[in-house]
Amino acid sequence: MTTSQPPQGGVAIPARTIPTPHSVSAEAQAFLSRGLQISPPEIALDDLAGWRAYIAQVESYLAGTTQAKVQAYPAEITEHRLSAASLYEVTPETLSPSQGEKIIFYIHGGAFIVGGGRTAAYAGQPLASVAAMRLFAIDYRMPPNHPFPTGLDDVVEAYQFLIERFSPERIAFHGSSAGANIAAACILKARDMGLPLPGACVLHTAAVDLTQSGDTFETNALIDVVLRTSDNPALQLYAGGHDTRDPLLSPVFGDFSKGFPPTILLSGTRDLLLSSTVMMHRALRRAGIEADLHVFEAMPHGGFGNAAPEDQELLAETVRFIHKQLRMG
Repeated sequence: MTTSQPPQGGVAIPARTIPTPHSVSAEAQAFLSRGLQISPPEIALDDLAGWRAYIAQVESYLAGTTQAKVQAYPAEITEHRLSAASLYEVTPETLSPSQGEKIIFYIHGGAFIVGGGRTAAYAGQPLASVAAMRLFAIDYRMPPNHPFPTGLDDVVEAYQFLIERFSPERIAFHGSSAGANIAAACILKARDMGLPLPGACVLHTAAVDLTQSGDTFETNALIDVVLRTSDNPALQLYAGGHDTRDPLLSPVFGDFSKGFPPTILLSGTRDLLLSSTVMMHRALRRAGIEADLHVFEAMPHGGFGNAAPEDQELLAETVRFIHKQLRMG
């Protein structure tokens, strides 16, 4: 009997079942058992009608679920129109007078293709409420109509809008997944444009390497019950034919020696993007940037559906970091 050798000196893993761990809460175990109830797209890149139909279906689902989840975090939402995008201002009922001049600039996730409209504001609403801070959520333009760099340009314009009204050192960027990519890219681009750096940056389960070079794209494949695998054509749709090693598409390859704000990076041991988050942390540390890395037990991409104690713990860590950095600014 002969056994084929894995390529490039890899390690052959026999087929096996990965059990749901008992090291996390009951709510987290339940989420790991059912996974995310959104199927990843299987659409040809040139099937624009197919993409639009898929995006509309997912956006409808997200609009309902996110709006329902924010009922516990009441806030006033107002809209500011930029040249081609909307910037939502979220003022929570918990707003603290001591935080009045400090804000969170929230860049939503959603695989670069969904999460727009008022869903962008709803996604940031719990963070605004727990932090007792005003939050601005950008509804940036997305594929298939608007591939890179359109969305990034919208985010940079929004940042310019904000620094005309608030001191940059009192602004904390926050991005999750695709939003973390665009948040980091915005800071790099704004810095190179001569704009001042913000006071802090939060990168949650960061999609900062569109080349997908990291280890966990293989080791966490299928174990991550949210992303499942790295085979996601939405990334190519966003890149629009540009080189994915461009630091504005894969910020992990950026030059951080020219400056970057203090950053907290958050991920989980089952996150397909754990390696991307770890690589980003090391890139920042090699450049001497203050950067904290938090990895949560058994957490897949994006968390446990915001329904587990671990999700609240992650949110609390995020808020502590923002308050600390903006107080120091």
